[in-house]
Amino acid sequence: MQLNRSPILLLRLSLAAALVHGQYIIESSSFGHGDRISSNRFGIPHWHISADGQTPPQLLSDKIVLTPPYPGNRRGAIWAETSVPQSEWTADLEFRATGGDRGGGNLQIWYTKEGRPRAETPSIYTTAAFDGLALVVDMYGGRGGSIRGFMNDGTTDYKSHHAVDSLAFGHCDFSYRNLGRPSRIQVRQLTEFFGVSVDGKQCFSSDKIKLPSGYYFGISAASADTPDSFEVYKFVTSTAPGVTRELPNRDPPSQPPPPASNPGSPANDQNSRHTSSDAQFAVRFTDLQNRLERLSQSLDNVFREVQQLASKSESRHQDLSHKGMPNEQLSAMDKRIQSIESTLQGHTGQFSNIQSSLKDSHSTLNQGLTEHMTHIISTKTPKMSSFIIVVIVFQMLLAGSYVLYKRRRANGPKKYL
Repeated sequence: MQLNRSPILLLRLSLAAALVHGQYIIESSSFGHGDRISSNRFGIPHWHISADGQTPPQLLSDKIVLTPPYPGNRRGAIWAETSVPQSEWTADLEFRATGGDRGGGNLQIWYTKEGRPRAETPSIYTTAAFDGLALVVDMYGGRGGSIRGFMNDGTTDYKSHHAVDSLAFGHCDFSYRNLGRPSRIQVRQLTEFFGVSVDGKQCFSSDKIKLPSGYYFGISAASADTPDSFEVYKFVTSTAPGVTRELPNRDPPSQPPPPASNPGSPANDQNSRHTSSDAQFAVRFTDLQNRLERLSQSLDNVFREVQQLASKSESRHQDLSHKGMPNEQLSAMDKRIQSIESTLQGHTGQFSNIQSSLKDSHSTLNQGLTEHMTHIISTKTPKMSSFIIVVIVFQMLLAGSYVLYKRRRANGPKKYL
């Protein structure tokens, strides 16, 4: 029994170690990773929802619709109210875009210094000068969709620029429309690496880009006359592996000052050794506390994901059970099919008799028709002797006519000029 349990124990230990050294979610810059995006459907904690026009984004329990399927020319955005304090992070976005064959629109992911701008629903073509990063998902180039990256240090006004498309520093093809499932975009910022991947595949990366900390995330979308509907399911910002979580500063308990002692005394040396060992113990204790807190957070996320999967599977099972056919109808259909099969088996002999009769009629018709046509040809056609006599008589008539013509011409009066 111990040999059988040892692999499970090793698996649990390895899972715990991976979770300890794993990532943790930055709650103030994330939404959609729990059971619900919003508990009251009026807002998302730590996020500001904005729109232009009379149609605000629709907030549901599992998604937020930035641009509706109808009407077109709508804009919607959601901006984080808290900046990201970490210098290394990973941002995951899950969204879905649906629309007609000629639908259009774009989706932007922002990471900017100023956060929510004055124009709260900007696009890359209508925004003013911004400081940070913008990722644009649209139908640029007519290749079925693409994602492009733009950088700005606050000096370039994109709204008045004559060729905004030429400012992109990276791009790749990305078919995102009408897939019937959410698409995923992941942005990673490490010490010496910046990368963007779509649906688990690397899109573009660079080791020369280093985005500063303290910037704000935002997501905006815009639709055309024939609109595309952009639905956001989840946006999760997490720390990169190896980054420790920042804990609030806590004042140590007040202690009485140590008694004064001579520097070279043995008591002073002993106190210094105790102080250094206490400092090392405090550092180790703080590191262990950080690891335990990250482990607890990771386990909470795992349990939350499992609960979401269980609830989704249960809802799908209920939908299938409601949409499925009742057992009574299935049994009735089975009985009808069995009766049809028995009826067909009872008429198998009649079908074989009909087939043999058709074969006999076909053979008789072929044989009789051949003999009848042969008899008609042999009895009704004229004989060769009669044909020869007719030809000879016709030639004799032609010869007599010619002789008669010559005689009349010879006996006729001759004319002289």
